[in-house]
Amino acid sequence: MQIRPVFYQDPGHGWLAVKRQWLQALGLEDRITPYSYQRGQTVYLEEDCDMAHFHEAAKANGWEVNYLPKHTNGRSPIRSYDRYIP
Repeated sequence: MQIRPVFYQDPGHGWLAVKRQWLQALGLEDRITPYSYQRGQTVYLEEDCDMAHFHEAAKANGWEVNYLPKHTNGRSPIRSYDRYIP
């Protein structure tokens, strides 16, 4: 499977936007911390830990992940989304 999630960054942090169904398919729903955010069916994985768990699981399952970077110099609106809850 080949996916191209967006990697959002602001001056202080970054988040990988993934579909909730991808977390389910990889068995990661219970491994994601509340430092990640959610909005609708998209989960924004924080870059320090959760993004690495996703990348490792995707690679182990034969997924090809190519990130599409998106940077803002201001405060990202992701910071105001709901905290992740499995």
